[in-house]
Amino acid sequence: MSPVQTAPGTVVLKYGGSSVADADKVRGVASIVARRCKAGEKLVVVVSAMGKTTNHLIELAGSISPQSGHYKREMDMLLATGEQVSASLLAMALKDLGVDALSMNAFQIGMLTTAAHSSARIRDIQSDRLRTELDARGVVVVTGFQGVTDEGDLTTLGRGGSDTSAIALAAALGCPCEIYSDVAGVYACDPRIVPSAKKLEYITYEEMLELASSGAKVLHSRGVEIADKQEVELYCGSTFSDERGTKIVKKLPEWLEQPVVTGVALAEQIKVNLRGLPEDVTLYTRVFNELAGRGINLDMISIVSENGKAAITFSVVSGDMENLRPALSAALPGVDWTVSVDDSVSKVSAIGVGMQSASGVAGRFFGALAARNIAVLGTTTSEIKIAVLVPRDQGHAAVDALMTEFGLKDE
Repeated sequence: MSPVQTAPGTVVLKYGGSSVADADKVRGVASIVARRCKAGEKLVVVVSAMGKTTNHLIELAGSISPQSGHYKREMDMLLATGEQVSASLLAMALKDLGVDALSMNAFQIGMLTTAAHSSARIRDIQSDRLRTELDARGVVVVTGFQGVTDEGDLTTLGRGGSDTSAIALAAALGCPCEIYSDVAGVYACDPRIVPSAKKLEYITYEEMLELASSGAKVLHSRGVEIADKQEVELYCGSTFSDERGTKIVKKLPEWLEQPVVTGVALAEQIKVNLRGLPEDVTLYTRVFNELAGRGINLDMISIVSENGKAAITFSVVSGDMENLRPALSAALPGVDWTVSVDDSVSKVSAIGVGMQSASGVAGRFFGALAARNIAVLGTTTSEIKIAVLVPRDQGHAAVDALMTEFGLKDE
């Protein structure tokens, strides 16, 4: 491995579901952890559920109750068992190697969260017992993805939440965090979409957060927020090879040339067009608040006014679309509105801190899409991002065009 720090000290290691997918892989992780422990490091090891366990538990719940998705508290009780299995098995494997490891769950480490079941946010970590056990044993194996409310109810942090668990623990302990998976670091694009995508040696927190928020499935966006705010030293690497991974940093090293675009992300979304509204900012606010209150997460928003009427177009990242029309009806009583929904679009985003100082980026971006006859259905920009909505069947072509234009493929 290529750890963030080489001198013995405290480090939080996080292993994803693919890293602990079966008994052999659990034993493999145990051998890595044991070797580092015996070299003098104190290790908090955060684990996800084994392989596709979470998916299987969701399917099991659906086979028992067609309404299982609405029983969020009970689903959290069910899904939290996956990480407990991984943690206890890894602790056993470590004991077989002569390491006095102890497994602990969210309640035992004091991972306090909000009561928003299935998407809870971490409020505090009461780490006294964790520190005591770590000092005494050298290795503590912790369940990722889960927390506990003040009332003692189990919660989960949402898909990818084990990253957030690990980074939050590193922030609480004041130590580096290393995230290990079946991917050897952070790439300029998901290698499953562009196999020749370059691997990045360094990426900034700001860029990583934009990539995560734009659909890149590398790190949980809330975890990156914590790492940035608390300046947690962060590293992403492969469990299964010694290949050098990626460091996430506040700013790039002075000697490293700053690329204009660092990465490209692709995410499926749903486009909603709401028409026939009066030009009234208070009414727009009511619409957005009602959608948020029903768990519908919006992304790209535009408002166009013409002849005294307004149309709002937005994309939906996630949420139960069955709630869309009831939410609009509640927000727009007495308004003669119409809505259309297009569920065949994707968002393609190009991200890079180099955009702030480079000219002509937008021209290159849209020129690359035009050269491939990619239809642009919506646009949004920030200082370090240009994002467009495109037809879903053109998403991969759009990504490839941008990766080629900005030199993000290995030759």
